[in-house]
Amino acid sequence: MKILITGAAGFIGSKLAENLLDAGYDVFGIDNLNDYYDVKLKFYRLHYLKKHKKFQFYKIDISNTLKLKNFFKKKKIDIICHLAAQAGVRYSLINPRVYAKSNINGFLEILEYCRFNPKTKLVYASSSSVYGGNKKIPFSVTDDVSHPVSLYAATKRANELMAESYSKLFSLKIIGLRFFTVYGPWGRPDMAIWQFTDAIIKNKPINIFHKGILKRDFTYIDDIIKGIRASLFFNNNSKNSYHKLYNLGNNKPESVNKIVTILEKLLNKKAKKKFLPMQLGDVKNTFADINQSKKHLGFNPNTNIDKGLESFIAWFKNYKK
Repeated sequence: MKILITGAAGFIGSKLAENLLDAGYDVFGIDNLNDYYDVKLKFYRLHYLKKHKKFQFYKIDISNTLKLKNFFKKKKIDIICHLAAQAGVRYSLINPRVYAKSNINGFLEILEYCRFNPKTKLVYASSSSVYGGNKKIPFSVTDDVSHPVSLYAATKRANELMAESYSKLFSLKIIGLRFFTVYGPWGRPDMAIWQFTDAIIKNKPINIFHKGILKRDFTYIDDIIKGIRASLFFNNNSKNSYHKLYNLGNNKPESVNKIVTILEKLLNKKAKKKFLPMQLGDVKNTFADINQSKKHLGFNPNTNIDKGLESFIAWFKNYKK
């Protein structure tokens, strides 16, 4: 079985590729290796993946129609896991056009391939950000998601609507996964846990927004990978819906203040805190209802925040040597 992962040099993409390669699958990886964060980290991830004989990497921007078509001409793909996207809520306020290019145009190219290759299964990354400022918690996949509070969230919701229309028009079996604040070894430098850890070690101040009472459903990378794996091989026999959505979250939100406290304990250092007002495009809480994910995918996250942060810090210190 041949599996394509877009965004293969990214945090989740590289970990998924490693998991599938260890299981013996042939994996093609695509990534444009942009400089949204330190490209060196992306090359490090690829370095380990390229040790596998069944891994092939291609530097391609998924919004480049011609290059993507040329890639697909020479390949037979059984499953696509589409993880490539421009991430980051705050960056979408600074550089909005890159979100339209990558998240909208890029996803359209993937859908178009599937349209003419309907036997190829598609699993794609959505985000908890689609829930916007919803006050009803936990967030369920049946909740209203028509009020995104950032452009990033709007592009992710647009992806879901695009997938819904293509699945109905062309009878494509597609699964969308709403990820909730993924963290762990090999994570992203723009995420709070990385930034907090780095700043505390260097005795630099950390920015704490909205008094640190904001809560996120922090979900460890290994649990996320199990959920993605299950979705890749999930047999959707439903005659009513070819497009399924699932939450992948820890189902246990933690406050920013608690995260900082745990990091201080693990690093044996006190954080220097700079308190700031809530940021534009931010939300107060995220909390995943994972009942459907448990029922259909067997998704059962079991990494608590203390254990997850301990694993991240051990990796981080080694990476920074």
